[in-house]
Amino acid sequence: MLNKDQLRKKFYKIRKKNYFKTTNKHFESLLSLLRSFSKKRNINLSCYYPSNFEYCTLSLMSILRHKKNITTLLPSVSKGNKMNFYKWNYLDPLKINQYGIPEPYKSGKIYEPNIILVPLLAFDNKKNRLGYGKGYYDKFLTKYLKVNKNTLTIGVAFSFQKYNKLPIFKNDVKLNYILTEKGFE
Repeated sequence: MLNKDQLRKKFYKIRKKNYFKTTNKHFESLLSLLRSFSKKRNINLSCYYPSNFEYCTLSLMSILRHKKNITTLLPSVSKGNKMNFYKWNYLDPLKINQYGIPEPYKSGKIYEPNIILVPLLAFDNKKNRLGYGKGYYDKFLTKYLKVNKNTLTIGVAFSFQKYNKLPIFKNDVKLNYILTEKGFE
C-alpha cells in the first residue's frame, strides 16, 4: 500500500496529465443542492481559487455572483495553519499567499461558512480525502465542525482522482459529499 506522500505525488501527476476545463454543466448537481439548501436559509459558501490543476470552480463562482442568498467566500491562511474565510465576489482583486495561492485581502468581516467546498488530490468510496499535507482543511474542519455540526463539506475533484482505499489517520476529516464532473459520488 502506498503512503500518503507517495499517493500525493501519484495523484498530482495523474491530475496534471488528465486535467480538463470544467464548465457550468459540471456544477448542475451542486447548483441543485444549493437551490434546495437556500430555500431554508442563506448560504455562506466557501469555495477555493483553483491552482495546480485543481477542479476549476471559477465558472461556479461566476454563476453565483448574481444570487442574492448565496455569499461566496475564499479561505485565507495565516500562521499556525489557521484558515479564515472572507467574502469574495467573482473578479474581485486577490493577493498571492506564501504558497502561491490567490486569496482575498484580509479586510472586513470574517465569515462562517455553512457549506464548504474542499480541494483534494484523491478521494475514496467512504468520502475520505487526501489533501496536500499541510493540514489546513483538516485542522480547520476538526475544530469548526464540533461547533457547526450542520455544515456541509463537499470535496471537489475529477472522477479519475478516486482511489480504492486511502490511508486514514485520526486527524483526517471525512467529507459529506464528493462532487466530480459526473455529479455527486
